[in-house]
Amino acid sequence: MSAFRFTHVLRGVAIGSVEVVPGVSGGTVALVVGVYERLIAAASHLVSAARATADVPRGLGWSRARAEVGRVEWGLVLAVLSGMVLAVLVAARFLPPLIERFPVGTSALFFGMVAASVAVPLLDLGGLRGAREWALVVAGAVATALITGLPAGDLDDPPLWLVAPAAAVAVCALVLPGLSGSFLLLAMGLYEPTLRAVDDRDLAYVGTFVLGAVLGLAFFVKGLEWLLERHRRTVLALMAGILVGALRALWPWQDPGRALLPPDAGWLAMLGLAVLGAAAVAVLVVVQLRTQPPVRARHRAP
Repeated sequence: MSAFRFTHVLRGVAIGSVEVVPGVSGGTVALVVGVYERLIAAASHLVSAARATADVPRGLGWSRARAEVGRVEWGLVLAVLSGMVLAVLVAARFLPPLIERFPVGTSALFFGMVAASVAVPLLDLGGLRGAREWALVVAGAVATALITGLPAGDLDDPPLWLVAPAAAVAVCALVLPGLSGSFLLLAMGLYEPTLRAVDDRDLAYVGTFVLGAVLGLAFFVKGLEWLLERHRRTVLALMAGILVGALRALWPWQDPGRALLPPDAGWLAMLGLAVLGAAAVAVLVVVQLRTQPPVRARHRAP
């Protein structure tokens, strides 16, 4: 069992903080701080354990379930989750007003952060090889730009039967770098109701949301882990494209319908914020590269 480290708590705080920000992916931050694949592996073991319990009444699944649970890096998982929960509770109260008051500035800051994050999968790949990987980057960028260009929905009091499937979709975006679960909730009209439910401790809404998220994660994470093991370069090239496409949602100048606008007179200050955001991510990437070996070295070649 891995140790519970305060540095992992801080990683969880970083992941949880951005998860409440539409357009910024917690998966991207997990990738940047170096825990993405370890969290995916842990989630996969838990899904396998849950599936194995189906054979417990016949005496077949208990040992398999315990083995899968034992493979989870609990020190990492519990530390990251505690940081995420703390960050979400705090950010749900303070970040939305900040974004509402300074929409252009916060978008510029996050734009720079995500732009710098494109380097993470590219560094892992050691550069793109051939037309196929370039095509994957372009395809991922175009598809994500189209999705993030969708207009926001509007649901003031959503029914619980809608909350669960929406959470299942949003959690798939959470574990895929570049796609923002918060943004998908915003497009479905559930962003503000979800933040309000968290802040108001609405247990019925939050419980339904968590149930939908768990079910979505159970169906999605095993496939993603398999793809990372068997088709690593394909997945990373696609992730790089998704990150590029996600920049469309973070362009600082947009009208209420999400149409892109040219920069205004304050563009120079916004450029400074974007550079600041990019520099922060660059520092994290450099620290990560110096404190552990490249991710690709821990995996067999494709």
